Amino acid sequence: MATHLHTLAIDVGGSGLKAVVLDATGTMVGERVRVDTPTGASPEAVVEVLAELVRDLPPYDRIGVGFPGMVRDGVVRTAPNLGHDGWHGFALAAALQQALGRPTRVANDADVQGLAVIRGQGLEMVVTLGTGFGTGLYEHGRLCPHLEISHQPFRKGETYDQQLGDAARRRVGNRKWQKRVLRAIDNLRTLVGFDRLYVGGGNARRLDGELPADVARVDNSAGLLGAVHLFGSGGAAAAAQSARKA
Repeated sequence: MATHLHTLAIDVGGSGLKAVVLDATGTMVGERVRVDTPTGASPEAVVEVLAELVRDLPPYDRIGVGFPGMVRDGVVRTAPNLGHDGWHGFALAAALQQALGRPTRVANDADVQGLAVIRGQGLEMVVTLGTGFGTGLYEHGRLCPHLEISHQPFRKGETYDQQLGDAARRRVGNRKWQKRVLRAIDNLRTLVGFDRLYVGGGNARRLDGELPADVARVDNSAGLLGAVHLFGSGGAAAAAQSARKA
């Protein structure tokens, strides 16, 4: 990883668009900026909002983006919480690279968050609790192919996203929602046999009491800080979704 390059980190969320410039160590350079996500807007309109959002940030050399859906080769496959069909097949990395003039890589937002918090030992997993439910999986520090667990059946005929997203939490209350989260963690432990799981996202702070010994809560800022690792050497960079070289 080049020691002098600055990375513009962008976190596209179901409720907010956030951005900050990071140095090579992941330290924030200047202030973080945020605006509400224009839910239902076209991808092109969201790119315009992002370009305006980052206009006055410090200079940067490259762009790393976390996106709430499946992304391959910089192209969006799913965007369930953004409310516009135009996201399917949208080349987000290329669009941002053209709009902002810097090399751009895009990955699932949970995958990016995990890159900031994993230890690089054994099989590690990240779940994010926000507008929806996200997951990321890593083996010895290497980002594995993204799995859309959020849209798999969970309970009562509904998916993880439907049962654990923010709308469900507001509907059933924190107590019932937390019981669902702990059940989901048990399911994931059985599914992948993780050595350690990290819980992030805006609603992680709503979990009360002690978590299982192999589970740790992490700060939501990791969703931005992980962007710098999309340009690292090895597995993380190889798995990151990238636009064509400028």
